[in-house]
Amino acid sequence: MSKKCVGKNILYRQVHPRNVKPEISFRETHEKEQEALSFLEGVLAKNSNVVVASSFGKDSMVVLHLCLRIDPDIKGFMVTTPNKPVDTIVFRQHVIKEWDLSWQKFQVFRSEEPAPDKLYLTDPKECCRINKVEPLRKALKELKPYAWISGLRGTESDERLEKHSKIEEQYGIVKINPILDWTELDVWKYTAIHNIPVNPLYSKGYRSLGCTPCMAPGGELERSGRWQNTPLEGGECGIHTLETSDA
Repeated sequence: MSKKCVGKNILYRQVHPRNVKPEISFRETHEKEQEALSFLEGVLAKNSNVVVASSFGKDSMVVLHLCLRIDPDIKGFMVTTPNKPVDTIVFRQHVIKEWDLSWQKFQVFRSEEPAPDKLYLTDPKECCRINKVEPLRKALKELKPYAWISGLRGTESDERLEKHSKIEEQYGIVKINPILDWTELDVWKYTAIHNIPVNPLYSKGYRSLGCTPCMAPGGELERSGRWQNTPLEGGECGIHTLETSDA
């Protein structure tokens, strides 16, 4: 299946837990699942002081689910912003309750620096630095983990595919990317197999989630809907940008 799709989120509809298509093969995804579990087991066996980051998007939900299968007591965190979609906030609260993730185990971090009004239009990169990158730095500084686990996927963009590895260093801390080699379809297959809760924004046609004014549904590529009509269109917020994150 092509990575490209337009209009409503075709991949979401085809392998959503309530609408699994029998003709779709799950074997390759099962193999990747076992590889990711083995990889994470090795990481957690080496050092238990590991935290998992989650935005409560499709990729983060898969990684959080994988981690909880290995260690039900693993700690996690989320970076939130003033423009986080209401759907995501409500969904986050639902998952935390349903999966029994206490606030002691799952912390939320936000910026302490106010951003100018509508900075996302004039300088989206700076807006992301204030609202995403700096709170992430704060989270890692306060939590002091040996490593942090992310839902980064290389197939989301050429930049991610070329510049990242499953084990790397960011902000002076080991960073683990267990589903780096997963495709968008792999994520939806795993979601269907394990009946993982799905952020309702995907049923509205969004393929990549972010802040409300900086995302749009549809698009030919997975990140086409991010920061449309700005210099950052289809790009990165800075959280996973290695060249600038350690400066």
